[in-house]
Amino acid sequence: MSAAEHRDDVTYERLGAAAVIAIDRPERRNAVDGPTAALLAEAYERFEGDDEARVLILTGAGDVAFSAGADLKAIETFAPRLLAPGGPLGFTRRMPSKPTIAAISGWCLAGGLELALWCDLRIAAEGSTLGFPERRWGVPLIDGGTQRLPRIVGLGRALDLILTGRMVAAEEALGMGLLNQIVEPGRHLERALELAEALARFPQETMLSDRRAAIEGIGLPFEEGLRREADIGMEVFEVAQRGAARFAAGEGRGGAGAGA
Repeated sequence: MSAAEHRDDVTYERLGAAAVIAIDRPERRNAVDGPTAALLAEAYERFEGDDEARVLILTGAGDVAFSAGADLKAIETFAPRLLAPGGPLGFTRRMPSKPTIAAISGWCLAGGLELALWCDLRIAAEGSTLGFPERRWGVPLIDGGTQRLPRIVGLGRALDLILTGRMVAAEEALGMGLLNQIVEPGRHLERALELAEALARFPQETMLSDRRAAIEGIGLPFEEGLRREADIGMEVFEVAQRGAARFAAGEGRGGAGAGA
């Protein structure tokens, strides 16, 4: 376990198999300005380049906010980033090659919710609140929210949040599939780390290929998605054969080694 490394408003820390990236601007409810977005992009690239970091956990410093989104009091600092390949908030237009988890506590709003939607899984502490309040100020969603939310909760529920700007408590977010788990206050990062270690214990090649097939296939017609799944599965067929042999020898039966 290494000590946290600080780069101004972003913290990068390796904890076991996870790389924990934290937005560290608690005085602004972890809102992101242009320089912070650039640091998030750097941290993301660092994660992608670290083969030992098998899961990325994205969180906000403290318990008050995951992130309140873009810092609208510093909106001019985003000018150089509006057409950045990674997206205005750092990496929201990038497709991570490894699993990602959002560890949420408190406010998860606007671009902050878009950052959470970028993640594969979302764990939130009790009392958290999620939504797109920027609807009230005429600020658009440009970090993937209009594309990811419908894929996660369905178009009807997504349009409810996108059009009305209403905010939802963690319990409602869990019910609509926006959250995967709710945990006790203050335990969101701990639970994300537990889950990251569980994912890291699985054979990586086939887990990553299944993840890739699901992500790449979601926007395809069903028949094309099946073909994509087959193509990706064949890339790891030799790995699958070795795994089947281990199962035949008794490994992993009865649920042993299942995820956290």
